[in-house]
Amino acid sequence: MIQDLILLVSQYGLLIVFANVLIEQLGLPVPAIPVLVIAGALGAEGTLSAPGVFVAAFAACMIADSAWYVAGRRYGNRVMKLLCRISLSPDSCVSQTTARFERWGVGVLAVAKFIPGLSTIAPPLAGATRLPWATFLLFNGLGSALWAGTGLAAGMLLKTQIEGVLARLEDMGSVAMMLIGAMLAAYIALKWWQRQRFFKTLRMARISVDELYRLMGEGAQPVVVDVRTAVARQVEPRRIPGALPVELHAIDQHMEHLPRDRDIILYCTCPNEVSAAKVAKLLMDRGYTRVRPLEGGLDAWIAAGYEVERLLSATAH
Repeated sequence: MIQDLILLVSQYGLLIVFANVLIEQLGLPVPAIPVLVIAGALGAEGTLSAPGVFVAAFAACMIADSAWYVAGRRYGNRVMKLLCRISLSPDSCVSQTTARFERWGVGVLAVAKFIPGLSTIAPPLAGATRLPWATFLLFNGLGSALWAGTGLAAGMLLKTQIEGVLARLEDMGSVAMMLIGAMLAAYIALKWWQRQRFFKTLRMARISVDELYRLMGEGAQPVVVDVRTAVARQVEPRRIPGALPVELHAIDQHMEHLPRDRDIILYCTCPNEVSAAKVAKLLMDRGYTRVRPLEGGLDAWIAAGYEVERLLSATAH
């Protein structure tokens, strides 16, 4: 069976590499690096054209990433929310990506493909933040070339070892394929369990937008906190009137200014109010009792037709 796979790759290698990379970069959990490494090993022995493999992988990356860039530019935060809703690591999906954008700037596109969870999110986020096309193509092209070149070079350098591994797998026959399948299934099951455990830790009472609006109208003066990152506020430059901008990583610096005798309502624009719930849990662990995430976040507030104000630093899109 392994030999059949090698034969298939040797005959249709460029098409397989292109399709595999394209599917992975579009967001499906179909790892492309193993095929890229095998193709590199075949390129080293002359069975495949190494330059052809590189071009196929690079082209697939740029096509998929450009599609996500356009989607992000057109639909903004909705694209990131969709990706994180189906992600196996929702706690680190958008929040870590936006944090890296703030810290590294556009250079994050050059390394995104080497960081799990960042590769698919970075292009639509670049589009949502209105990064110029030329800049996106330059840095994303650099990242795609580095990623494709690294996988290809690994296969060429480790050609002997890869041939030994493949020979061993061939000797094991169907047992090897079952073992690989079991390992992949175990990995997905582990990530799914971690996802469910994470959501369980953040399961707490929410406040609806109607309840918050009623509290504000009754003069209860709840403290409304916007826990979005600076990049997320750039993507959606509106906020609930009077909301305090406090990012997750800076909550300790602002804690002394948050009153314990008033309701503290936290909101974000992430799926399942992940960031807001994480901040709420931090505050509760420090003795705050009147803390609740806003159910549906800013999107639900806007959808309900309640008043919003535009951030002063926001520029028109």
